[in-house]
Amino acid sequence: MRIDVLGAGFNSAGVRTGVARGPHALRRAGLVARAGLSHEVRDVGDVAFSEPVPRRGEASRLLAEQALTSMLAEVRRKVEAIMAGGAFPLLVGGDCAVLPGALAACRSVHGSVGLLFVDGHEDAWPPAASTTGEAADCELGLALGVTSADVGPELAPVLRPEATALLGPRDSEELREHGVGSLRGSLWFATDRELSGRVAASADDAIATIERSASRWWLHVDLDVLATDQLAAVDYPQPGGLRWEELTELTAVALRRQGCAGWSLTIYNPDLDADGHEAERIVGYVEQALALV
Repeated sequence: MRIDVLGAGFNSAGVRTGVARGPHALRRAGLVARAGLSHEVRDVGDVAFSEPVPRRGEASRLLAEQALTSMLAEVRRKVEAIMAGGAFPLLVGGDCAVLPGALAACRSVHGSVGLLFVDGHEDAWPPAASTTGEAADCELGLALGVTSADVGPELAPVLRPEATALLGPRDSEELREHGVGSLRGSLWFATDRELSGRVAASADDAIATIERSASRWWLHVDLDVLATDQLAAVDYPQPGGLRWEELTELTAVALRRQGCAGWSLTIYNPDLDADGHEAERIVGYVEQALALV
């Protein structure tokens, strides 16, 4: 594979700290060099976007909406360019709000887009109901069109439920507490417990489902799909979760499939990783998953 690593240090809280520093910290930990042990890897830099302001938009109810839309437009432009050049994009966030830009790029270049969404949360809160106002609470719901935000075409729906699979969520209790509907029943769906002991088989089944509706699809990995004793440097830990070996296996299964058009990796917060050992774990995971391709 020829892989282009693109950073998108966006934090939906409207600040330049926390997960916004993730791409830089992972590069410093050797991400590009270690991914390059098994593939040809190039660092293509970071997306630029307007200065975030931690204030909720009056119409969208999302924080930092101007920075969000400018970031998404730039992610789309750069991912399109990577794909057009024949390389495989590895988009390193920041948080999950970077995903819609990548999905739009995939659909623009390939004519269709599906999504293998690996996350500890469903990320389909209606923006007005989100307790944080962060776009990273909402991006999957917006991409599917089950919710909407008045911020323009950058957050327009791009996905169909039949071309989408959700693996690893474990936030059902929180959703019930706040009266937010679950995506379960509307698309391919398996919780962390349902994946246990059958990660590879579940990934194969999910991908087969996606590929019946979309020949090309995106792999999104939110690292809070992991258990807290596996990775603690995330902003919203929960009980349960996958182990590193399970996530590595799942990721390798996805990357080996010809239909996988790109990969996003998000939610590492270096401010919660003073000695950098969590960054080392993440870089090791990327190296191992790519070595299996």
